[in-house]
Amino acid sequence: MSESRRMTMAQALLSFLKQQYVERDGVEQPFFAGIFGIFGHGNVAGIGQALQQMPDFRYYQVRNEQAMVHAATAYAKVKNRLQTLACTTSIGPGATNMITGAATATINRLPVLLLPGDIFARRNVAPVLQQLESTQSQDISVNDCFKPVSRYWDRLNRPDQLIMSLPEAMRVLTSPVDTGAVTLALPQDVQAEAYNYPIEFFRRRVWHVRRNRADANVLKEAAQWIRASQRPIIVAGGGVIYAEATDVLKQFVEATSIPVGESMAGKGSLRYDHPLALGGIGATGTLAANRLAHDADLVIGIGTRYSDFTTASKTAFQNPNVRFININVAEFDAFKHHALPVVGDAKVTLEELLILLEGYAVDAAYRAEAQRLHDEWEAEVERIYSVRHTPLPSQGELIGLLNELSSPDGIMVNAAGSMPGDLHKLWRARHPKNFHMEYGNSCMGYEIAGGLGVKMAAPDRDVYIIVGDGSYLMLSSDLATAVQEGIKLTVILWDNGGFKSIGSLSRSLGQDGFGTRFIHRKDGVLVGDSAGEAVEPLAIDYAANARSLGADVIECATSDEYAAALKAAQASDHTTVIVIRNDRYVGVPGYDSWWDVQVAEVSEMPSVQEARKNWEANRQEERYFL
Repeated sequence: MSESRRMTMAQALLSFLKQQYVERDGVEQPFFAGIFGIFGHGNVAGIGQALQQMPDFRYYQVRNEQAMVHAATAYAKVKNRLQTLACTTSIGPGATNMITGAATATINRLPVLLLPGDIFARRNVAPVLQQLESTQSQDISVNDCFKPVSRYWDRLNRPDQLIMSLPEAMRVLTSPVDTGAVTLALPQDVQAEAYNYPIEFFRRRVWHVRRNRADANVLKEAAQWIRASQRPIIVAGGGVIYAEATDVLKQFVEATSIPVGESMAGKGSLRYDHPLALGGIGATGTLAANRLAHDADLVIGIGTRYSDFTTASKTAFQNPNVRFININVAEFDAFKHHALPVVGDAKVTLEELLILLEGYAVDAAYRAEAQRLHDEWEAEVERIYSVRHTPLPSQGELIGLLNELSSPDGIMVNAAGSMPGDLHKLWRARHPKNFHMEYGNSCMGYEIAGGLGVKMAAPDRDVYIIVGDGSYLMLSSDLATAVQEGIKLTVILWDNGGFKSIGSLSRSLGQDGFGTRFIHRKDGVLVGDSAGEAVEPLAIDYAANARSLGADVIECATSDEYAAALKAAQASDHTTVIVIRNDRYVGVPGYDSWWDVQVAEVSEMPSVQEARKNWEANRQEERYFL
């Protein structure tokens, strides 16, 4: 009979997690760096007690359940999905607060382990506090809401079920294809129940992240397609960075002279100053990338899922004979746009394609065109960086100052609002982690929590968090966690006087920015932007709020003061929040691109009617790729 150890389910859970390792390319590391948690009656006597007696599994106290999932997601992103943290909550609202974070992780395909408490499995005391009752089933709780936003979900109604569930959870978490949020719902009574677990269950386990290779015949066909093309372009996605394929991508580009556009997740795949780096592509893309994309006859997608921003709502590629080669670990993405699917790891696939393409390069005239567009774009970025707007600075110049004054090896973090689009265009990415953008879910509130996770994953790098006033008001509480843990963050709060991004979108739809400004009602009505200055702004003191959470604060009024604040924050060893107002109406151009947001088909407003006509005209450019 095998040896066993009597432990509570929660104790066994943590003992198992401590012994999980991953390996890729011969490098092993623990998969879990610890656990975030907020305790309530649903987990305090189970996981809470287990953590108390296991100080070698690091526990981090946080202030918001959604935020801790964002922090774990950001940590996993920096670690290229090879390491993450677990997150535990009580039942009820503590659990459901994590759902947005779970969606963000799963949409971005980043591993996080969620351990929400659940209702009593033994049922005799039901309904318990915070239980969702159903007239149709006694086997339901709010944790069932996690099912559509989790890549793996289980409810453990007996302590021995842990033995079968945890290996499946690890299989999903460590899979480059299937990873995302994994939710194990843990009834509060079962967490504290004991079972004789086999000792073998707690042995050290190494999960090998293998670099799967593409089919040899498909690779040969891909090489033939590339050789036959006249105007190929690469779309580099997040898969390039997660596969640590940036060096081989550079080799591939220098050998073939094929230019590169980047998705939000793929920005930084090629350094901004490489002569064939065209920058962001699509709805928030650059003049260089979008002009070459328009007439490309072959699109080589590497590790991209082709979101509507990347394809400019299927308007970016207008060559009637355009074809797609998709290099991706996920078959689901490789087949998109009826592409030639090259299912395999980005790094080894590019290495093998390089051999098959020996001696090939694009025509010299096409390379020269790409380099000219690269140079023209860099001049445009410099122009935007150098303009000084008054009385309020523009977002473009604030991006420029941060880009120029931040540490070369630092990490910029952002997620939502008008910043992602401007940053995708303007940020000069100097290394693969320099541009940390959560844009799969574009989740407001990710920024500060995500920045916390980034700094935990990269403690030797400076982390710069750009957050708008709208996102800051949604989720800033984990500034206190950064202070508590002695983690230095530089938070740059751009006060736009409301929701700048949606205000701009609303105006483009003929809706005057309705409901997007932080203002008092005027004659009982929330007015739009046409009211101009004839409104009273809300007197929100962001600086005072940040100080109350323990951060140092620097308030700025001009670009010069902002530059000085960035230097002061960099010299400090404490979390600093820099607050500056910027002009909500000065934007960055669209550069030959479009994003499909459908306009009301009927309206009594002439401005909406005009916007509908423009939408119908642009809609004609959308394509099916068959």
